[in-house]
Amino acid sequence: MAGKTFSATLSAGDDAPVSATITVENLIIAGWTGRDTAAVEHHIRELEAIGVKRPASVPVFYRVSAARLTTASSIQVLGEHSSGEVEFVLLQWQGQLWAGTGSDHTDREAETHGIALSKQMCDKPLAPAFWAFADVAAHWDRLILRSYATSDGHRALYQEGAVSAILHPEELIAHIGRTLPERTMMFCGTLAAHGGVRPADRFDFELEDPVRKKKIAHGTDVFTLPVAG
Repeated sequence: MAGKTFSATLSAGDDAPVSATITVENLIIAGWTGRDTAAVEHHIRELEAIGVKRPASVPVFYRVSAARLTTASSIQVLGEHSSGEVEFVLLQWQGQLWAGTGSDHTDREAETHGIALSKQMCDKPLAPAFWAFADVAAHWDRLILRSYATSDGHRALYQEGAVSAILHPEELIAHIGRTLPERTMMFCGTLAAHGGVRPADRFDFELEDPVRKKKIAHGTDVFTLPVAG
């Protein structure tokens, strides 16, 4: 099966981080994954009011080409209507579950025509570093997601909050099966944006472990391609 291969750093236990060549064959984007079901329903109705179709299920699991994954420092997007959103990601690799972070960059204009379509249209930036899930499982809900948007030279906090706002990894995986299939990655949902969803010239994102005082971070410059017609 075709997939995406990239270099990454894997950290487990007290061992020194190791470099690895990872291949992802299946990419899943989980949506509507908030633990507060009332808030999720409220947001669904807000989006319905502006023409975004209600998801077929809650949560919902979109399939996206693994080729969309990128650890590059920049991406290109079509038009002025896309934006990033920080998420924790789960990776099943060599019989072990790993946790990291990425940005589910999405075309917001296409989203009104179909969320699955919009998910496929943009590259998905990914930090090339992962922690063994076993190392953070006991204090998972204390992990923090954070992102920054830079526009016209001004960098502003865009999202920030604990992963406890999002369904626990084990609950998300249970919707797929007992475990994630080998060489599968799942983006697991996001947080509300301070000041509303909007495009940016650069998007930085991170997953922080305040207990172990560690952080996984990455960022991408966003270059806009013109829409010819």
